[in-house]
Amino acid sequence: MRILILTRSFNGLTQRLHLELAARGHELSVEFDIADAVTEEAVALFRPALVIAPFLRRAIPKRVWRQVPCFVVHPGVVGDRGPSALDWAIAEDVGEWGVTVLQAIAELDGGPVWASETFAMRPAPKSSLYRREVTDAAVRAVLAALQRFEAGAGPLLEPSPEGRWRPLMTQQQRRVDWQRDDTAAVLRKIRAADGAPGVLDALFGVPCHLFDAHAEPLPPAGHVPGDVIARRDDALLRVTTDGGVWIGRVRRADVERAIKLPAALAFADEARALPEWPLAIDAPADAGWRELRYEARGGVGLLHFEFHNGAMSTRQCERLADALRLALARPERVLVLMGGEEFWSNGIHLNVIEAADSPADESWRNINAIDDVARTLIEATDKLVVAALRGNAGAGGAFMALAADRIWAHRAVVLNPHYKNMGNLYGSEYWTYLLPRRLQPDSAAAVMRARLPISASDASRLGLVDDVFGDGRDDFAAQVRTRARSLAESPEIGDLIAAKRRRRRDDEAVKPLAAYRADELVQMQRNFYGFDTSYHVARSNFVHHVAPSWTPRHLCVHRRIAQQQKGIR
Repeated sequence: MRILILTRSFNGLTQRLHLELAARGHELSVEFDIADAVTEEAVALFRPALVIAPFLRRAIPKRVWRQVPCFVVHPGVVGDRGPSALDWAIAEDVGEWGVTVLQAIAELDGGPVWASETFAMRPAPKSSLYRREVTDAAVRAVLAALQRFEAGAGPLLEPSPEGRWRPLMTQQQRRVDWQRDDTAAVLRKIRAADGAPGVLDALFGVPCHLFDAHAEPLPPAGHVPGDVIARRDDALLRVTTDGGVWIGRVRRADVERAIKLPAALAFADEARALPEWPLAIDAPADAGWRELRYEARGGVGLLHFEFHNGAMSTRQCERLADALRLALARPERVLVLMGGEEFWSNGIHLNVIEAADSPADESWRNINAIDDVARTLIEATDKLVVAALRGNAGAGGAFMALAADRIWAHRAVVLNPHYKNMGNLYGSEYWTYLLPRRLQPDSAAAVMRARLPISASDASRLGLVDDVFGDGRDDFAAQVRTRARSLAESPEIGDLIAAKRRRRRDDEAVKPLAAYRADELVQMQRNFYGFDTSYHVARSNFVHHVAPSWTPRHLCVHRRIAQQQKGIR
């Protein structure tokens, strides 16, 4: 079927749907929701049998939904209507929520229902629920709706006037009362606003929006609720009525065009005056929040690095490199890189770079710091290293995973192993060494030219991933532990490590790692400091959420076809 995907951006849900629909043989094109006239033109050019809208913030033009059926993905249960569906569900602490696929009509979220799916709610931020439960349910619901549509079966439910309309949640409704709210209430409010818009509050007397909150299990006695009393990694600890919460990210409201930043960076002077509350990397999982955690089980070491949105700043890369050196000095024969639950890694931290006095200099520091992490992994010849991708990986993070000896991925993982979408970056992380080790030259070149995401199954067929498994993320994590333990207990483990050591020695003799890095950094230096400012423009637009003026040509197939036809004529 010819399907036009209409979306505000090519976000994670849209990428996943694009991959799932393409795998089923549908002819796809994408148009960003820029203006009614642009959408109407896209429909006229592509002539789709169906429009699917997975992520919109405006109504679909009447001239479009009257001309072609339009399926809208709503992150709410049947009957729920309004723009803050998931926010209200988290704030009200509901136990079950869902996704509904509706046909667009004049009444917002009031059209016929073609499919719906439900899921159990986790105590998690909105962005996490959206990336996992909502996305998984949306894929199932869209595929079910398509099956009905193709069979000519019609919608499941006709429009009903009994739907519940809930308005956009206001900051007043999100407000935290630090003198009355306990930890659970504070977490619920910040989680309901995570991603966007955040909870409007104040730190150190400065208005700001709060994001990325984590509970502190030990009540900090003797402090006044609302006080900020400590720092850990890049987060700040704020007292609640019965404990505390770590605030990981903030966006200052006193700065023009402010962006979301690590809390201890956004309030750097104030943070330096606070005591640091370190937590050992190998402390139990329930000891408290931290970005890096190591656990050892049955000859296997597992290193978790839970970096917000998968972005890794210079400081985070340095801390990860230190953690790797500690892990590599331990006796476990197999090291599993677990990454984070939401993202394995997305490479350098564009927000921190944007906020720097010199974004070019900070880009240079950041790329060198992540290169140090990749080099540490490549040179880890006394262990077998496994990259276990529970979440998506992109750009430098995807290539950093190639430094491992084995790459295992959960079925729902999406990879973006390319740099071009960020202002034609050349890329580093030793990709010129690591990618050809897995792919033939033609395939490697195709990966670097591509701008579209790759599913875990497609990555496995290409050779970027060694195995794909797991019915769910918990099942994947459990299987990772079992497989890694079997690998560590295998009688062949010694031979595998010896073969790895020999290969690294032989590769170094052909071309040293330092030479690969130097060649890549020559190109990156041009990206950061050269006359072409494409990277800086793309980064700034990305960080400041600048609405696109057009749909990228690699997505809007219909416009490429139209241009080709004009050329022929």
